[in-house]
Amino acid sequence: MKGNYLYMEKETSAYERYLKGDDEALVKIVEEYKDGLILFINGFVHNIHIAEELCEETFFRLIIKKPRFFWRSSFKSWLYAIARNISIDYLRRNARYLNASYEDLENHLKSEEDLEASYFKKEDKLILHKALKRLKSEYETALYLVYFEGFTNKEAAKILKKSDKDIRNILYRAKKALKKELLKEGFSYEDLFRNKY
Repeated sequence: MKGNYLYMEKETSAYERYLKGDDEALVKIVEEYKDGLILFINGFVHNIHIAEELCEETFFRLIIKKPRFFWRSSFKSWLYAIARNISIDYLRRNARYLNASYEDLENHLKSEEDLEASYFKKEDKLILHKALKRLKSEYETALYLVYFEGFTNKEAAKILKKSDKDIRNILYRAKKALKKELLKEGFSYEDLFRNKY
């Protein structure tokens, strides 16, 4: 338990320094989490430009509201939960306005591919990420949190507001669906996951 406490203490120290007036600490937080948050949010909104804006809004909320972190989870999962709530609020407010023109979609895809390429540098991660995009949104998000962002099942459940049993079931079904997608493309699920996952 002591080791876990020390890890959480180290992880939140930048945010605590920011709350005490160290603006450079917030810069470090943004640098550390920005790209992952954008891709996570994009799993909800399916528009990279909107995802970037909602990521900014997530950090803006830290600046304006300065919410307290109460050590109930890791700082990263707490931050991702804030981003999830902002994404859900956005979708509720804008559900009927999310249609875009062909030109906007083309630009969106190009920007998304550029961000993906920089974030997922290894080819096998790119293969997995593209296969994930063909899954149900719930499956994509759960697998992304656990395998790309390194959250535990419990942390992913908390972020997605699911029970531990629900997240285990979602991950089980998601892995089966992902395996089928990879096989369609001629890739072995086991080989890709053996390398890192």
